[in-house]
Amino acid sequence: MAPASPPLTPPDQTLALSDALLLRVLACLPEPQLTGAASLVCRRWMRLAGRLRRRLVVRDWAFVAHRLPYRFPDLADLDLFPASIAAPTALPHASSPLLTCGELSLTLDASTDPPLGACRFVDDDALDRGLTAVAASFSSLRRLSATAAAESGGLMAIAGGCPTLQELELHRCTDLALRPVSAFAHLQILRIVASSAALYGPDDGGGVTDIGLTILAHGCKRLVKLELLGCEGSYDGIAAVGRCCAMLEELTIANHRMDGGWLTALAFCGNLKTLRLQGCSRIDNDPGPPEHLGACLTLESLQLHQCQLRDRHALHALFLVCEGAREIQVQNCWGLDDEMFALVGLCRYEKHRFYYLSVLLVS
Repeated sequence: MAPASPPLTPPDQTLALSDALLLRVLACLPEPQLTGAASLVCRRWMRLAGRLRRRLVVRDWAFVAHRLPYRFPDLADLDLFPASIAAPTALPHASSPLLTCGELSLTLDASTDPPLGACRFVDDDALDRGLTAVAASFSSLRRLSATAAAESGGLMAIAGGCPTLQELELHRCTDLALRPVSAFAHLQILRIVASSAALYGPDDGGGVTDIGLTILAHGCKRLVKLELLGCEGSYDGIAAVGRCCAMLEELTIANHRMDGGWLTALAFCGNLKTLRLQGCSRIDNDPGPPEHLGACLTLESLQLHQCQLRDRHALHALFLVCEGAREIQVQNCWGLDDEMFALVGLCRYEKHRFYYLSVLLVS
């Protein structure tokens, strides 16, 4: 008896649809289905689904220069930082620990010393080549997250090839890496990460000091939002930012390593609406006499997240500078006892939010 023939595959009805019409259909799908099941149907659907992607996180640097422009040609938001971290030298074992830092997950190499805080990155030449390839292919890019290289060729290419870029995030940033920022004509949001305790330290590339902050201030006068993570500096650097960035409305300072006196320079930020301090083990070692502090009269919101608030002198100076704040948020901070809490009365706030404090809990 002859074996039964396999059933005939029904014809693909979508072949009758043009690419433009099928794109309109795929655009109606929510993001998980568009990036998942729809892109696995066939090569045509994968190609068309890639044209609809606007945001992408890349985890393999080899993909940046070779396949990225063809697979996802219309990206507006691109995160290259995970791809810039080199793979462990040894093959990961099934029991190798996994480090998760924000949206980034890495397999740690237990043979390195230390396994934390000393990530290896792709070499600078490869970083520059990848950024140059991105600049040549994504002229409509609006947001970019990348690792700064020792040379500035890659970022200069981004500034020239991506004229609509509005938001830039630079990891492992140094003073010299900030030289090309003046070439970004429409930059409004800048996030500078000079060090990350779990991934890399400031000694790897020199960090960001008053020199870098001054370069930033003179080159990015249209900034609206600025985040400084793990940066050094002092009064001079913050004052330069306040004087030059007249449109700055939101300033975030996290895990800072600044010298004493930087709080006084906040008075130069004449349009500041929101001040956020996050993960700071100290606020200001030497804020100076109260009569020299000044104030941010336009400030609307003061936010303290995971900060050490045991220094009464520094906390008093902070509330004096932020006396015009209408809203105060204190979340997961340490050292705020009854006496320190009374200093909040220096601010003319209209409402407050307290989540978890080491000594005091206010619902």
